[in-house]
Amino acid sequence: MMLTPAHHFRDIERKPEYLQPEKCVPPPYPGPAGAMWFIRDGCGIACAIVTWFLVLYAEFVVLFVMLIPSRDYAYSIVNGILFNLLAFLALASHCRAMLTDPGAVPKGNATKEFIESLQLKPGQVVYKCPKCCSIKPDRAHHCSVCKRCIRKMDHHCPWVNNCVGENNQKYFVLFTMYIALISLHALIMVGFHFLRCFEEDWTNLLQAYGLMRKGGAEAQISLREKRGPLKISSAECSSFSPPTTVILLILLCFEGLLFFIFTSVMFGTQVHSICTDETGIEQLKKEERRWAKKTKWMNMKAVFGHPFSLGWASPFATPDQGKADPYQYVV
Repeated sequence: MMLTPAHHFRDIERKPEYLQPEKCVPPPYPGPAGAMWFIRDGCGIACAIVTWFLVLYAEFVVLFVMLIPSRDYAYSIVNGILFNLLAFLALASHCRAMLTDPGAVPKGNATKEFIESLQLKPGQVVYKCPKCCSIKPDRAHHCSVCKRCIRKMDHHCPWVNNCVGENNQKYFVLFTMYIALISLHALIMVGFHFLRCFEEDWTNLLQAYGLMRKGGAEAQISLREKRGPLKISSAECSSFSPPTTVILLILLCFEGLLFFIFTSVMFGTQVHSICTDETGIEQLKKEERRWAKKTKWMNMKAVFGHPFSLGWASPFATPDQGKADPYQYVV
């Protein structure tokens, strides 16, 4: 059988001089069991803070500019509950994606004792990462930001300050989905707010300030007449002045449109990656498929858990992925 370059590379990795187990020493102070996973990366932390700020800004504009001042209480209550629920699920998914171990391979385990404990059969291949000195399973890749090898690593996302891998891909997919939903919801509410308020309340308010022309001449309104429409308009549309309200809504519109497009595309690519059982790195590198092909439904259950339930949409439900061997080797 003719060996491909990939086979040749694995043959090199099989040689003892490549593994060099004597140079790999486990970390002298391993972290406590059950310790919280958190990446101390300045850029990632800043992006995570910006993410929370943008969601809270949208929350502020939706509640205090559009819903609370509205006299349609049913409209305000229904949309307020829906928007807050989606925002809560988005932030919860963000926390789970950021604080969940994505599938890090134990660091510094490429020791002689550990290799002997694997009891490898003839023809089995082990992979050693020279950067973190780990024996890594098939489909694992090293992340230069996390400084660890991650099982089924898709990519490193600064917005969640973490890698997207085997253990937290569900939470990342939910995060992109809920951000896209609240962005779309905010855009729809902004559209209704402009249609409902601009022609009726804001026209009267601008006339009260003498900023609109009536019959070709600027309306002359007494101070008493100016104050009347101001109170009515503020109560019906917004508790802020028209210029401030317009600026807040335009910024929310820009934010919602930008993040709706970005997260929708990211959600689609993630679902496609899950269905095809091929990570973003594997697609980018066009790596040879060395794992068993499964149906799309089985691939979805492998990420979101067995069996299908409402827990798929919950960031608080940890997916039951079954007991798989964390170390899989290619024969």
